[in-house]
Amino acid sequence: MQRDHGFDNGQLAGWLSQAESKPGIIELISRPAEKVKPWHEYRQIFLGDERIRRGKEFYRNNLAAILSAADTSGVDAEIIAAIIGVETYYGDRPGKNRIIDALSTLAFDYPPRQKFFRRELAKFFELARAQGMDPLTPVGSYAGAMGMPQFMPSSYLAYAEDGDGDGKKDIWENIADVTASVGHYLVHHGWKSEATIAVPAQAPAAMTAAAPGKALGLDTSVGQLRAQGVHFDSGQMDEQTPAVLIQLESENGPVFWVGFANFHAITRYNRSRMYAMAVFELASEIKKRQPADSE
Repeated sequence: MQRDHGFDNGQLAGWLSQAESKPGIIELISRPAEKVKPWHEYRQIFLGDERIRRGKEFYRNNLAAILSAADTSGVDAEIIAAIIGVETYYGDRPGKNRIIDALSTLAFDYPPRQKFFRRELAKFFELARAQGMDPLTPVGSYAGAMGMPQFMPSSYLAYAEDGDGDGKKDIWENIADVTASVGHYLVHHGWKSEATIAVPAQAPAAMTAAAPGKALGLDTSVGQLRAQGVHFDSGQMDEQTPAVLIQLESENGPVFWVGFANFHAITRYNRSRMYAMAVFELASEIKKRQPADSE
């Protein structure tokens, strides 16, 4: 880091000497909910009545910032709200782990993703220097994600936005910056304005789709899925439109959806199809509960 980023070795050593290794973080990152829970249990975490009610409240209380971000980015307003709702319960639960503890633990004590987290630790120090921030202070998720939208340090440096023009990119408390940053992230990862996200489908009994916890690409097309006997409403979409068949486990057996580019963009926020479906369904509930003049 001294060579690549111009940090003083003594300063780095001082910071890292005050970081604490947290074995519990290793345990948590080894069993995320989208890998150990079936869809019908995972869904209950994010689609309960209280989270939906709070989503309506959050949307109404921050309407100007959300609609401004949606207008600028082309991302649906309710999707922006839902991502914040899924990530941090609309900012109420941003995490309690010191970022330096989380990232140093994963950078040095978690070999499966050591390279990734060492890069994120370096980006965190870079971010702290740029923002004039004490790197021993910020808290966030067990994976080192920060603020209301839970950006990793590299995502902050690449996608955080100054939504209100005050010269800062505050994803911790400034809702204009938070919503603008979420919109910018999704656009960069392929969001298409006013395009369909996903539609329910019926698939042949013998057909199975890729595992719902994996953020695989748009590996087929509308036409190919139809040729395979999958029935869904694609409206006026071209047969060559990229698509993916999604299989989720309900309490009564498998259910199918077909996702398109915007669904895939959401999986780039968190690489899980169940995560993307939770965001999509929460957004749909938030939208249903808004008066017409907020849309």
